Amino acid sequence: MTALAHILTLLTAAAAPVTALTPLYSTYTFNPLEHLAGVAPYFEPQDPPTSPDPPRGCSPARAAYLVRHAAIYANDYDYEEYIEPFLSKLENTTVDWAKIPSLDFLAGWKPPFSDKEVELLTRVGRLEAAQLGVSLSFRYPGLKTPSQVWTSSAERTLKSARALARAFAVDDDQPIDVSSIYESKEAGADSLTPYKSCPAYSSSAGSDQSDEYVQKFTAPIAARLNSLAPGGFNFTADDVYGMMELCGYETVVRGSSRFCDPDLFSPDEWLQWEYSADVQYHYNSGYGNPISGVVGLPWLNATAGLLLSSPQTNAASDDRKAQDLYISFTHRELPPMVLVAMGLFNNSEFDGALAEARINDTMPLDRINHRRAWKSSHVLPFLSNIAVERLDCTQSYGFDDGEYYRVLVNNAPQELPACGDGPGQSCSRQGFEEYLRTRAELFSGFSDKCGVKYDNSTDTLGIYSRSK
Repeated sequence: MTALAHILTLLTAAAAPVTALTPLYSTYTFNPLEHLAGVAPYFEPQDPPTSPDPPRGCSPARAAYLVRHAAIYANDYDYEEYIEPFLSKLENTTVDWAKIPSLDFLAGWKPPFSDKEVELLTRVGRLEAAQLGVSLSFRYPGLKTPSQVWTSSAERTLKSARALARAFAVDDDQPIDVSSIYESKEAGADSLTPYKSCPAYSSSAGSDQSDEYVQKFTAPIAARLNSLAPGGFNFTADDVYGMMELCGYETVVRGSSRFCDPDLFSPDEWLQWEYSADVQYHYNSGYGNPISGVVGLPWLNATAGLLLSSPQTNAASDDRKAQDLYISFTHRELPPMVLVAMGLFNNSEFDGALAEARINDTMPLDRINHRRAWKSSHVLPFLSNIAVERLDCTQSYGFDDGEYYRVLVNNAPQELPACGDGPGQSCSRQGFEEYLRTRAELFSGFSDKCGVKYDNSTDTLGIYSRSK
């Protein structure tokens, strides 16, 4: 037998029992922390896997970022609706968890936070925000350090902004000013929480549709868990949902969570949880809510105005120079609304299905649409960010020298609809201006479409043009 034949014989013998279980070249891995929608620690899904580097021959000349606050202990609704009831049941049960596989950790487990810490920024959150500040300073070495960042007035957004500003600042003697914008219910579009001043928006939108799918996917999970602890706990749909939320919330407090263990919930079960969150965000602040693009457009318009204008006309006040980099912090509701205004992550983009009913058909409530573009885990983890960049391009082969514009979501470049005539995923200035006109035709008229009844409403976001 030749040496080669001997090697092939050994490989065949070794491969036989393995291939019966797992394909030889399988690279399947699963991390539930990347499928936790709005309670996911910050990560960059690279969706699509395009390079975040500037296209060949291009360099950033100006940029603007809209950032969700960093990791918190828990959202008040999640805590009151799912987590606190589960913790109360856990505290009062007589089940001997130590004898139950996959649930034995509950025997000595203590909650990672109390009701007094709900909505507050965690240490991980402060670190996330600081890391983003450092990352942006590395990403834009040629741009001036911003003199000001903006944030809505809640403590978690304010502290996120301050952590980023401290990390970004090069010199402690020249700190970056953090401007807090009050979260008013009567500010029109002129705030970083415009959904709060839009009567047509309801924070509960999407709950009914999401709950329909939650009841479906949690039923077999609850049955399985109840079989492990018969008659002793009575796991419900809300318990299962809260336990899965704790995977994310406990991780951003303690660094890990046994609720994430694969022997407790399978990858398919995590994907079902993720889809239930996607359904909620679709109807709450995505394409399933007709008001989403209307609320998101003012930030897009204001940002485009900053990037398109010349430095002389872009100054925030007469005695201050224009910034190269504009960073703003908000809550989870606004980023998806801005994405709708932009036309990104649209399940129906390529078949032209813009009607509300057709878009809703792409998010069925009886099964998962695994091919959907709308995945909240990819756009709404803690510290999720949307960037719009103005690029100066020279010698970018095949393209004229000039200005080009590009959008990134969590560091992944996204090509704007009908606006991809530039290098990479960018579009020309002319293409960008035409794109903005088409989006305005779809979504302008904040005060009218929101049904505003209060006085002095406005359809524009003007915070960047006011002095400190």
